[in-house]
Amino acid sequence: MERKKIFIILGVLLSVIVLYFGYQAIMYVSTDDAQIDGHSVLLAAKVGGYVTAVHVIDGQKVKKGEVLVEIDDRDYKNTLDQEQADLDAIQVNLQDAQRNFNRLSELFKNGAVSRQQYDNASAAYFSAKAKFDAMTAQVAQAKLNLENTKIMAPDDGIIARTSVEVGQLASPGVPLVGFVDSTERWVTANFKETQLSGIRPGAKADLSVDAISSETFHGRVDSLSSATGATFSLLPPDNATGNFTKVVQRVPVRISLPGLTRHQIEELRVGLSVIVKVHKH
Repeated sequence: MERKKIFIILGVLLSVIVLYFGYQAIMYVSTDDAQIDGHSVLLAAKVGGYVTAVHVIDGQKVKKGEVLVEIDDRDYKNTLDQEQADLDAIQVNLQDAQRNFNRLSELFKNGAVSRQQYDNASAAYFSAKAKFDAMTAQVAQAKLNLENTKIMAPDDGIIARTSVEVGQLASPGVPLVGFVDSTERWVTANFKETQLSGIRPGAKADLSVDAISSETFHGRVDSLSSATGATFSLLPPDNATGNFTKVVQRVPVRISLPGLTRHQIEELRVGLSVIVKVHKH
């Protein structure tokens, strides 16, 4: 009798398990090949020079426009001062050439000066104007270079990594600070190609983040990529070589996370693993 009860209980448990997984298969498409994504960027210097100050550390919160790193700006200030002085001198010459051109234009209309004198004054004026325009552009570039000695936060965010020290020689284009935006998070889930028929834009999704086991997040399918993940890999597979082995491809699916609080965005660190369940119905 006891054995019969045990078999009944086991049968009931097995039925419940079968029904549960059957329900999951009918109602959801799931994958654990997913991660949190956000706007992240490596900030690099636009101009070269020795680093004079580093104002941030890893994990620090920063505001948009906050200065993160400073580069020695003395050379750039000197260049700006010199080019501004050259511009002032050229501007004086331009004003003199313009007055002379205007005066000779009136005299030429009245036949008081020759055509050659008028042409010479015209050439001198337009030459001075061209030099003024060119120097104006150089001064604008010198100002921009001076501004670029300060590397600033592009938006509110968190410093993910710093690879810069005071005294280091910064080179243009070399990353110094890893920055992660604090305004938005989404999930990139890589589904098998055999699962795509159950996924559509606008479908609801439930997300479990391994690092935040106490909370289930709710999202919405934004889009399905038009290419598999292997298409844009460094060495995409070449199936024309004759060594073809069929491998189930995965397609990136972007899932938005609307309505997140600032605290939740900070908890959802870029790169965290996620389990995604997309509603079929």
